[in-house]
Amino acid sequence: MTDAAAHTDDHGHDDHGAHEHHGPSLLFLAVIFVVLMFLTLVTVGVTVFDFGYQLNLVVALVIAFVKATLVGLYFMHLRWDPPIFGFTLAASLGFVTLFIVFSLIDTSEVLPDVEARAVQTASEATGQ
Repeated sequence: MTDAAAHTDDHGHDDHGAHEHHGPSLLFLAVIFVVLMFLTLVTVGVTVFDFGYQLNLVVALVIAFVKATLVGLYFMHLRWDPPIFGFTLAASLGFVTLFIVFSLIDTSEVLPDVEARAVQTASEATGQ
C-alpha cells in the first residue's frame, strides 16, 4: 500500500483531519463583510466632496480595487490557495484599474475637442 493510499478512505478523502476547518472563520468573514460595507459607505461619501472629476473617479476605482481584492482573497478563498492565485488576482485588478485611469486621463484631454466638434456639427445640422 502506498503512502497516499494509506491516508485516504475508500472514497479518496483524507482520514486524518476530517474535521479540520480550512479557510476563515465565520467571525473573520463577518469582519471582512463589515470592512466591505464601510468601504461602500466611503465610496458614497466621497461623492459629497468635489476633488475634481478625475480624482473622484480615481478614488472610487482604488476603493473598488481594494473591495474586489478582499472579495477574491477571502470570500473566494484565494488567500488559502497557492500565493500565485492571489497575486494573479491582485495584479489583474491592478492592471484593469490602471488601464481605466489612463483611459480617463486621455478622455479628459480630448473631451473639450469632442464637445466643440459636437456643437459645431449640431449647429451645421440645424443650419445656424
